[in-house]
Amino acid sequence: MPSDMRTEGPAAASMSGRLDGALNRLLAGMNAIGSIWILILLVIINTDSFGRTLFNEPFTGVAELVELSLVAIVFLQLGDTIRLGRLTRSDGLLTILARRHPNVERVMRICFDLAGAALMALILIGAWSTMIHAIERGEYFGNEGLFVVPEWPVRVIVVIGTTVCLAKFVLSAWLLITGRPTGPARGAVAAGFEAD
Repeated sequence: MPSDMRTEGPAAASMSGRLDGALNRLLAGMNAIGSIWILILLVIINTDSFGRTLFNEPFTGVAELVELSLVAIVFLQLGDTIRLGRLTRSDGLLTILARRHPNVERVMRICFDLAGAALMALILIGAWSTMIHAIERGEYFGNEGLFVVPEWPVRVIVVIGTTVCLAKFVLSAWLLITGRPTGPARGAVAAGFEAD
């Protein structure tokens, strides 16, 4: 990006760069936790399957654990998906615009990030009240007498995941506005131009 498009000083640039780096490390860590959680689920599901088949002894609560875990895993890994630029979207138009009209492409990316931030803010509003409700009332998931698990840990993960996604969208938009875009998504577009 040309230097005349930068609108922040060196101190602010350094601060936003450090913030972006710290947020990226947090998102990568959350993604790793989600991946480990998936491996644990695979072990539980296979244990249940073998237990049913070989010993006629199912693992109680597998369906409930899987159902709650899927929600938690999505929100643990969504932020890293944003960081890596892998959200589902068509980049064909953006690729053409980046080559011919880079300022228009940059504005469209800013709009995408701001729309993502707005969506995360709406989800956060709903998730916050649901989390408080689950904590205050001690809500649980499952069948009483067979298997129950508290809902609040998953609700907390949803709130944390949504918050960091919101932060990543806002920071990405800020870096684009100030002419300092970072991240693999932008780098991938640039690499595509060099290959042509």
